[in-house]
Amino acid sequence: MILFLAARPVTAPPVRPAPRRRRARFRPLARLRPLAPYRRIFAVPGTRAFTAANLPARLPMGMLSISAVLMIAGSRGSYALAGAVTATGLAATALTGPWTARLIDRYGQSRIAVPATALAVLGSLALLLCVHYGAPDWTLFASYAATATTPNTGGMSRARWAHLFRDDPAARHTANSFEQAADELCFLLGPLLATLLCTTLFPEAGTAVAAALLLTGVLLFTAQRRTEPPAAARTGGHTPTRSPLRLPGLPPLLSTFLCTGAIFGSLEVVTLAYADTHGIRSAGGALLALQAAGSGAAGLLCGLLRPTAHPGRRFVRCLAAMASLMLLPLLAASTGSPAALAAALLLAGMATAPTMVTGMGLVQSRTPPGQLNEGMTLAVTALLGGIAAGSAGGGWAVDHLAGPGAAYGVPAVAAALALAVTLLTGRRPHRP
Repeated sequence: MILFLAARPVTAPPVRPAPRRRRARFRPLARLRPLAPYRRIFAVPGTRAFTAANLPARLPMGMLSISAVLMIAGSRGSYALAGAVTATGLAATALTGPWTARLIDRYGQSRIAVPATALAVLGSLALLLCVHYGAPDWTLFASYAATATTPNTGGMSRARWAHLFRDDPAARHTANSFEQAADELCFLLGPLLATLLCTTLFPEAGTAVAAALLLTGVLLFTAQRRTEPPAAARTGGHTPTRSPLRLPGLPPLLSTFLCTGAIFGSLEVVTLAYADTHGIRSAGGALLALQAAGSGAAGLLCGLLRPTAHPGRRFVRCLAAMASLMLLPLLAASTGSPAALAAALLLAGMATAPTMVTGMGLVQSRTPPGQLNEGMTLAVTALLGGIAAGSAGGGWAVDHLAGPGAAYGVPAVAAALALAVTLLTGRRPHRP
C-alpha cells in the first residue's frame, strides 16, 4: 500500500491568478475629481455651518463704507464730509481692530465678538439717526468711529480652519483659498447691494441692512461652538503678551500687505475716473466687478492645486506675476478702448487672490496659535492703510497726470514696490 501511494505521481494543485483589485483601477480617477479638495475640508463636521453663518457676517464689510458715503452725501450734499467721516472710521478701525482681535484670541470668539459687534451696530444706528434728524456734523464722526469695534469675521473664520487643520498644510491652503474667494465675493456683491438699497429705497437703507446682517451673522457664527478654537486663557499655557509686530518676519510681510492695499485703493479710484471720462460712468462698477471676478475665480482654482514650492518662494512668484499683470491696465488704458481695459482688469485680478492666499498663509505660519486673530487683523489693517494711501495717490494722479489712463501707473508702481519689499526683506528665512 505504501509502495502504491509512493508510485502515484504527485501533481501540484493548479495555481490560480490572484484576483485583481478593481478599486486600484479607479484610484487615479478619484484624484482627478476637480472639487475633491473642497469636499474634503467641508466633510469635517461643523465647517459648513460656520461658513454659512460667516457669509452674512462678512458681507457688510463691502457695504458699510459706501452706504455711509451715499447716505451722508445724499442728506448733507457734501461728498467731502462723507469722505472725511469714512476716513475717520477707517483710522479708528486701524487702531482698534488689533486690540479687539487680541481680546478674541485671549478670551474666545463667542465672548468678545458678540459685544464688540453689538457696539459697532449701535454706532451704525447712531450714524443713521444723526443723519436722518440733521444732527451736527461732529456727531457723524463720533458715531462712525464707534463702528471700529467690528470684529474681523474673515480672520475668525480662518482661525477656525487653522485650528481644525493645524497638522494638514494642504487642507489649510484649500481653506485659505476658499476664504479669499469669499472675501472677493463680498467685495463684489456688497457695494452693488448697498448702492441698490440706497438709491431705490431710501438713503439710510444700506446702513440699516448692513447692520442687521452683521449682527445676525456674528450671532449665528459664534453659536457654532464645536469648531471654535480654544482661547489662549483656557489652554493652561502661557498667555502671549508680546505683540505680533515684534515677531521676526511679520513686519516685512505687513509692509508688503500695505503696498498690496495701495494697488486696490488706487485701482478703484482710477477705474471710476476712467469710466467717467469716457462717458460710461455707470459701467465703472462693472469694470471693478470684473477685476474682483477674476480674483475670485483664481482663488478657487488656487485651492484645487496642491502647493509644491516653499511658501516664501511661492509668495515671491505670485508678487512677480501680479507686478507683471498690473501693467496690462496701463497698456489697455492707453488705447482708449473700454473693452480692452475690461479684459485687462479681468486678467490683472487673477494674480490678486493667489498672492493674498499665500500671504495669509505666511501670516499664519509666523504667528503663534494663540495670536492668530491678532496677526491676521494686523494684515487686514495694513491692507486698509494701503487702500487709503492708494486712493489718495490714485486721485492725485488722475488730477495731475495726463488723464486717468496714465494714472494706472500708480497700481503698477505699487505692485512693483510690493515685490521689491519682499525681495529685499526675504533673504533670510523667518521662523515663528
